[in-house]
Amino acid sequence: MIERIAVYESEGFDPHRNLAIEQHLLETVEGGCCLLYLWQNERTVVIGKNQNAWAECRTTELFKDGGRLARRLSGGGAVYHDLGNLNFTFLMREEDYDLMRQLSVIRRACRLCGIETEISGRNDLLASGRKFSGNAFCHHEGRAYHHGTLLVDVDADAMGRYLSPSKAKLEAKGVESVRSRVINLKKLNPAITVDMLNSAMRQAFSEVYDLPVSAPPVIDGTRIEALTAHYASDAWLFGQKLPFSFRCEQRFPWGGVELQLFVDRGVIQNAAVYTDDMDPALAPKLRTALAGCPFSLAAMQARIETENLPHARDIIQMLTEQEI
Repeated sequence: MIERIAVYESEGFDPHRNLAIEQHLLETVEGGCCLLYLWQNERTVVIGKNQNAWAECRTTELFKDGGRLARRLSGGGAVYHDLGNLNFTFLMREEDYDLMRQLSVIRRACRLCGIETEISGRNDLLASGRKFSGNAFCHHEGRAYHHGTLLVDVDADAMGRYLSPSKAKLEAKGVESVRSRVINLKKLNPAITVDMLNSAMRQAFSEVYDLPVSAPPVIDGTRIEALTAHYASDAWLFGQKLPFSFRCEQRFPWGGVELQLFVDRGVIQNAAVYTDDMDPALAPKLRTALAGCPFSLAAMQARIETENLPHARDIIQMLTEQEI
């Protein structure tokens, strides 16, 4: 039974640190307590634990614009975060977990901001029939969290740009996102702001649980730093055992070329090259250049340039157009 509630708010916009705080709160939440964690990320694509980054996100475009990629502990699909979005996490022991009660906090907060909402299936909240909040869940060693997004005034153009997958033929194992029609709450109430919704969430939290909000928990800085490094590591972001194959092809005045790459743990393990170019050195040189290369546009471009390949500029342009 919930006897105490508390709110913890992140002061920064680093997605890896914010996810580290979330995990630490999950590891330390006490029995009889429900924590509400409120946080924001700046220009970030967050993918589910079992998703393939390249199947969900144009990583090159995201990184070029100064954005970040993050992988969370929970399942579900890819989402875009910026400062027009407020993220929430409810954390408690499993015996105190009550999804409908937690969702009612969000719905009451929206009502306090003049917006009526409805629950759709298990994962989404709708306003005017369109999704403004996607939810995901994690259960770990007797504790649980329920977290999600609240779209207030998110850059919809950026969301569409970064969450569009590669144009190349990519056969990926893992969970794929289901795209939905979304809406910013600001479309329904032009006066709403993230700060207003933040305050409404705090008020609704207290009202739904009929308890005063206690002081936030004290976090362990050393543990947070270690978890932040983990969430920011390539091993976590790209090294999940989700092997996939990538294929692209294009015809040029000098001939056609087809690449087939097998990628595992973020590295090209094997490369097949097919071409009708008159230069017999192209295929073996390109295979050598790409085998063992990290699967990123910058890394592949550097390898191709270093090998001084025939038609290097055309091949790099072909890879660039795949929007990896």
